[in-house]
Amino acid sequence: MKWQSTLRGRLFALLAVLGAVTALAVGGATYISVRAEADELFDYQLRQTALSLRDQGRVAPDEAAALADPSFDYVVQIWSLQGLELYSSRPQGMTEPLPARAVLGYSNLHFGGQDWRVFSAATPLRVVQVAQPLAARQKLAALAALRSVVPVAVALPLVAAAVWWLIGLTLAPLARVTQAAQARGATAMEALPTTGLPGEVAPLVDAFNGLLARLAEAFDAQRSFVADAAHELRSPLTALKLQLGLLRDSAPGEQQDAAIARLRTGIDRAVRLVEQLLALARAEPGAQTASMSLDLADLARQAVADVQPLADKAGVALTLAAPDVLPLAGDPQALRGALRNLIDNAVKYGARTVEVSALRGARGAPLLRVDDDGPGIPPDQRERVFDRFQRGEDVSVEGSGLGLAIVKAAARQQGASVALGDSPLGGLRAEIAW
Repeated sequence: MKWQSTLRGRLFALLAVLGAVTALAVGGATYISVRAEADELFDYQLRQTALSLRDQGRVAPDEAAALADPSFDYVVQIWSLQGLELYSSRPQGMTEPLPARAVLGYSNLHFGGQDWRVFSAATPLRVVQVAQPLAARQKLAALAALRSVVPVAVALPLVAAAVWWLIGLTLAPLARVTQAAQARGATAMEALPTTGLPGEVAPLVDAFNGLLARLAEAFDAQRSFVADAAHELRSPLTALKLQLGLLRDSAPGEQQDAAIARLRTGIDRAVRLVEQLLALARAEPGAQTASMSLDLADLARQAVADVQPLADKAGVALTLAAPDVLPLAGDPQALRGALRNLIDNAVKYGARTVEVSALRGARGAPLLRVDDDGPGIPPDQRERVFDRFQRGEDVSVEGSGLGLAIVKAAARQQGASVALGDSPLGGLRAEIAW
């Protein structure tokens, strides 16, 4: 059933079972207790009746009439000490008297096909015996016990209804959260309400709100990325279209060769921009990343080798200081690309000497460092250069302004941080630290 799959239904079912078991236990205990008390009361009546007749010389006519009443289920017998019957009452349907017994006090007797409860008392002159059928006692005791259980049976459904209402009242804040979530659109990232939530549910809603906040941040970054990428791709693609028109209109010979060279340069720039955009997308929060054991020193050697041709062409002295092995767990492609971007920026922006170091920092954590003797970056601009498409002051240097943004995103994805500072060489120091 549907209600069994809800939290309210399950709680009610468990509490209903607990309440039913408790009611049965209380009702059973009450029934047994009342029956025992009724038996004690009937025994007391037997004793009082016998004692009230014990000291009388004879049974008065009015008492005899009352004892002979067919509705009176007691049997009263009186004998002399010599065994002479002085009085005997017989209820309706009883053809012969109970046998005379010398057992004083309470006893049980089977006679005439039924069981009797008997009390006998003796005086110096006579013996009085009062008996009552056990069936009549048990019937009256059972009725009294059932009447004591009736309030429990009547209260049980009322308590069940109250429990159902209280559970619904307690879960009302959770129902409001559910309704708020169901009413949201596909792009709604506002936090769900947490007012009045139970302590067991509030952490779940808080965690979900944290997830919504991260999703909103990721969606904003994605929208910003798509908008920036479209804007940046428009210029090189437009340039490629113009260069293609110039190539078509140029005459064969040197003019056409120059147009082809410009077209090739434009294509290389567009390819480089697309590669950087893809690298930035892979480094964005939430992107899948491969984590494996790697050698950071060997990765630094590969990154230096990637930039060495550009450094040789620009006349830059590029050196590497690294141990034989520097183990680390991370994404080798992302880290190699980040370090390559740092070295590439140092070479492009006028450095004559670039020193790359892979080492352990002061606390023993791995550290990648790039020092140069170039113009550097003013301290007040060092945070801003990590923004996307943010170019340095030297606009003559070819680039898209994505290099340091890729470095920062890749470092954050690998559990590291990137910082810029002053280099002992006189230029800029860039560090990726774990």
